[in-house]
Amino acid sequence: MRLLLMSDTHLPRRAKALPAALLEELPHADVVIHAGDWVDTATLDLLESRSRAVVGVYGNNDGPDLRARLPEVARAELGGVRFGVVHETGPAQGREARCAARFPELDVLVFGHSHIPWDTTAPGGLRLLNPGSPTDRRRQPHCTYLTATAADGRLTDVVLHRLPPR
Repeated sequence: MRLLLMSDTHLPRRAKALPAALLEELPHADVVIHAGDWVDTATLDLLESRSRAVVGVYGNNDGPDLRARLPEVARAELGGVRFGVVHETGPAQGREARCAARFPELDVLVFGHSHIPWDTTAPGGLRLLNPGSPTDRRRQPHCTYLTATAADGRLTDVVLHRLPPR
């Protein structure tokens, strides 16, 4: 099962559209995961119309229209891997222990908010992934997103994609 992970798209405030390279990944993904801060419903509509499946949550910048359509925390079993998706996880210091305590039933937690790519594993095995942002790099050198494969209860082929400057 091929996964496409993104967060913090902030459309149309930070960019007018999702990057072409990201949109080109949609037909290859079995599931798109978005960890919040969509800002507009048009991005959710676009991903739902062009993707096989979308697992998403709302973020702190998402208004009532998105909050009516998306949960604060999403859970899905994909390829035998137990995923959770949430926008905010708090400060970087202590994140692994805090998330492992909050989500003991998960194998992977996808989160956003910071716009900083993150890939760590907590004691006990919970993997934490933040795909960064494909549209707002903030203090990072590149806008980013992730792809991965979930199959037979394992997450493999996790790749951070760096987008060219706009």
